[in-house]
Amino acid sequence: MINLVLLGVLVLAVGGCACVVWAERGGPRWVRRVATVTLAASELVRRSQKRRRRSGNRTTSGGD
Repeated sequence: MINLVLLGVLVLAVGGCACVVWAERGGPRWVRRVATVTLAASELVRRSQKRRRRSGNRTTSGGD
């Protein structure tokens, strides 16, 4: 079951990347919308990773 979920996420990610490339070359309106959603989702993931790294640095002690 988890394999199917991961496969679905992978298919969506690859499809989103393809839409981003196609939109850069002037694709139809729906492709530009999918590309916008894909780029927004990637930005959210990037920001959450930065927050996790920052919060992780605060909780670790740096003294040896």
